[in-house]
Amino acid sequence: MTTHGRVALVTGAGSGIGRAAALALLKDGYRVVLAGRRPEALAATAQAAGAAAERALALPADVSEPAAVSELFAKTREAFGRLDVLFNNAGRGGPPVPLEDVTFEQWQAVVAVNLTGMFLCTQAAFRLMRDQAPRGGRIINNGSISAYTPRPNSAPYTATKHAVAGLTKSAALDGRKYDIACSQIDIGNAATELTERMTQGVPQANGTLLAEPRMDVTHVGNAIVQMANLPLDANILFMTIMATKMPFVGRG
Repeated sequence: MTTHGRVALVTGAGSGIGRAAALALLKDGYRVVLAGRRPEALAATAQAAGAAAERALALPADVSEPAAVSELFAKTREAFGRLDVLFNNAGRGGPPVPLEDVTFEQWQAVVAVNLTGMFLCTQAAFRLMRDQAPRGGRIINNGSISAYTPRPNSAPYTATKHAVAGLTKSAALDGRKYDIACSQIDIGNAATELTERMTQGVPQANGTLLAEPRMDVTHVGNAIVQMANLPLDANILFMTIMATKMPFVGRG
């Protein structure tokens, strides 16, 4: 397999969108750091890569912990010498309860991963990409359709995804002086374990339940490779990739 030597780091690489992105990047020739909280899930992602697994490095880490993030990026630099692409994918949802019933602990748990974790990884990537030679790199943040339109009973998740859009814009602006490009991919209804329930029906804004169409998650991985492979003087600032018939545009 042809390789080009570029290095990518994927958080939340143990399943779903993170796994699809990691496999697509490995297929394209990247050396890929697989980060996530579950070592066994990271090992499964590497195994799924087949022969390309020799270019994968699994590094368990909790992105909500500053010390863990510092160690993750230090080990990435130690192993590969640089970082060309960060896919900020790690995230979590909260329980689907009415806004007035969300506990402080539930709120904090979602913010810690979806927003604070993404900030910590972005900050660490800035420092590494700023100081490496050649300088620069690309950061891709996993937003969500929820960065534009919430689902019922999803205040913590929706709030963090709106905040991710602000972080993306700030990083895109502040990264210019270091040749760092920052992008956001907003994904709607990719077929993963987490969206399996959509085939049985999920709550809609009008109070009904509706089974929603999904798309193959490999399309998301391929889109991330497309964004990652742009030269640093070009950027897809925001990309929306979604199941064509999901209830998002208009009234669905």
